[in-house]
Amino acid sequence: MYLCFKLKKKLKIKILIADGSDLARVGLKAMFKSSKEIEVLGEAKTSKELMIKVEELNPDVVLIDYGSKEFSIDIIPKIGLKSLKAKFIGITPYSSGKTIVSALKIGIDSHIKKDCSIKEITDSVLATAKGEKFFCGELVELMRGEKINVKDVEFDVLSCEPVSLSERELEIIKLIAEGYTNAQISVVLYISNHTVNTHRKNIMKKLGVNNTAGIVMFAVKSNLVSPNKFMFSPQNEPD
Repeated sequence: MYLCFKLKKKLKIKILIADGSDLARVGLKAMFKSSKEIEVLGEAKTSKELMIKVEELNPDVVLIDYGSKEFSIDIIPKIGLKSLKAKFIGITPYSSGKTIVSALKIGIDSHIKKDCSIKEITDSVLATAKGEKFFCGELVELMRGEKINVKDVEFDVLSCEPVSLSERELEIIKLIAEGYTNAQISVVLYISNHTVNTHRKNIMKKLGVNNTAGIVMFAVKSNLVSPNKFMFSPQNEPD
């Protein structure tokens, strides 16, 4: 008696390239063409096109230059609400430590630069698809120079359960997302610092998060604030 076993074919990681530059898209597609582990499903030139392509193609990973004029960082949380599957890799020509942390808070999973090596770009896709965070060596050194430790930035998954928040709590969430400190919020709202801190603790308990990043993500997903409003704010320091 002979038993035949059919080997299960390893599925490739499906990616979507989102970049306003024709040269960048062509270059990335050519780079992945010979890969045995990664397949390019398609490309998007604008935020609007990206929204359509994500729903249509259901990629595992999206490589996006969110800094190009054809795209807005706002698109990340919007896509996140439509696709629980897609992971995001920011791929920009330049960056700063604070910009990277802000992008992570918005929903970027990993971050590399356009001048990274082919191996680093490929490794970033493989790692991100597995749910890991990846940063190219140059960006790691950049963040170290700015005394930023990405491991200290926690990103909580917000509950889908309905949350009951008061008008005052919504005001405070908005201000926190815009980068205001407790002391600054107390001045703006004419309440004591102790009261702000109490509200903050209650908000975190209701949202089921334990840091500022969780509050920021809720604010963005709830359209209380636009990511562009605080993304490059010097006040918005990482936790």
